[in-house]
Amino acid sequence: MSPREPRTPRPRRRRGAQESLGAVVLGFESVVVFLGGLVVYGLKVLPFGIEPWWGIVGGVVMAVAMVAVSGMLQHRWALFAGWGLQILLLLGGLLVPALAVVAVIFGGMWAYATIKGAALDRRNARFAADPDLSNGE
Repeated sequence: MSPREPRTPRPRRRRGAQESLGAVVLGFESVVVFLGGLVVYGLKVLPFGIEPWWGIVGGVVMAVAMVAVSGMLQHRWALFAGWGLQILLLLGGLLVPALAVVAVIFGGMWAYATIKGAALDRRNARFAADPDLSNGE
């Protein structure tokens, strides 16, 4: 290919509903988790004489992990990693009870995204396989 030939853009990979919804949930949750790390720092609630700035480090690590997992949701293991992050956030509720509330809210959204998204993907695959179905039956 010469430098003057125009490049044809590579077609985008189709993302399913489960992947799209999960990425949205984890993306928004990463912002809230980072802010939760700032709360842990500000309240100085870490036990055993651990320096408060570790709260910020924990919030940043969790936020980066959520963004990274949201980009990998095309793999099956990333769904389980997302559940692990939800559990880890719920455990953060032992330090700051408000984090448990956040974990329950976003955990519910994650459950909806993974369960309902998978159902939508199965339905869309059925429609793609047999487009003559009437009313989805």
